[in-house]
Amino acid sequence: MHIPDNYLSPQTCAVMTAVMVPAWTISVKKIRAEISSEKLPLLGVAAAFSFLGMMFNIPLPGGTTGHAVGGTLTALLVGPYGACISISVALLLQALLFGDGGILAFGANCFNMAFVMPFVGYAVYRLIAKGSAGHTGSSLGAAEKEMLTGAELSGAAASGQKKSSERRKLIGAVIGSYVGINAAALAAAIEFGIQPMLFHDASGSARYCPYPLSVSIPAMMIGHLTIFGLAEAVYTAAIYLFLRRTAPETLRGAKEIGTAPAHRSFGVPALLGILMIGTPLGLLAEGTAWGEWGADEIAATGAGYTPSGMLNGFSFETLLPDYSFGNAPAVAGYLLSAVIGVAILLMVFRLLSGLAERKESRK
Repeated sequence: MHIPDNYLSPQTCAVMTAVMVPAWTISVKKIRAEISSEKLPLLGVAAAFSFLGMMFNIPLPGGTTGHAVGGTLTALLVGPYGACISISVALLLQALLFGDGGILAFGANCFNMAFVMPFVGYAVYRLIAKGSAGHTGSSLGAAEKEMLTGAELSGAAASGQKKSSERRKLIGAVIGSYVGINAAALAAAIEFGIQPMLFHDASGSARYCPYPLSVSIPAMMIGHLTIFGLAEAVYTAAIYLFLRRTAPETLRGAKEIGTAPAHRSFGVPALLGILMIGTPLGLLAEGTAWGEWGADEIAATGAGYTPSGMLNGFSFETLLPDYSFGNAPAVAGYLLSAVIGVAILLMVFRLLSGLAERKESRK
């Protein structure tokens, strides 16, 4: 889902970036109002979960690949506004350091994965989990209730209510993540598909992405409605359940983050470590994600030619392209990339937290 440079016209990239500017501005204001400075590092943790999730590539029959994004998961940690900033920073790091996603297409990638995905996914989650607190889990029969004392009945009802609430939240997280990633995939498919309609030369050949909506939408949606959507749901559920057991205070809405107690266990660092060690599994998936081919590959993917905008478009050389370290083994490069990426994300938000605390102390 990472759109490379030169697949979208400069005009499209400019429009998508312009759309994201108010989204980023509002998100920053919301974060300042709802998340205390000491809790800002949690945005780095959320960004790290998203960054690592995107490194686990999954093969799709036909030679393409995809991955989870963790859009709804980050919203469950820091709220949708916090998720917008967390994922945007992760995408910026990927584009600048690893060449995963384009520089000019950064606004479009953020719109799809940092805006559409967490906001849609979180809205679905809230819709499903909304009534969870009101359900009392009244699975006790009338005879069983008569045998219980008032205190016992109250305790059983409270326990049932809690289980029902947690079950609805888990279901909301799973369905929300599935809907969120598919909404983002549809947005990307439309961005791809309108290019040959709007930007073509005198002969009718597309200048940028050559695939019309009739091709881009099925190509993107088939994989995301099946394997990639399932991967997003599984990744979200696994992380959610782990954090609910080991660090439940991290699973708060944005309005509650500022008052949540500091977490002192090693659950979150341990989970990040496990995910980093496991990232080389993403190398098992051969092939390139649909819509992420290089200019030298595009002609062989069914287009039959390489659009002029791709041949003569923007180029940016990254330091660690494709999560590799020169001649180092691919596994070592992937591991080091995961460690470096997570370390940078955690340090960025830790630094922002420190700056915010200093600013607050001066008031």
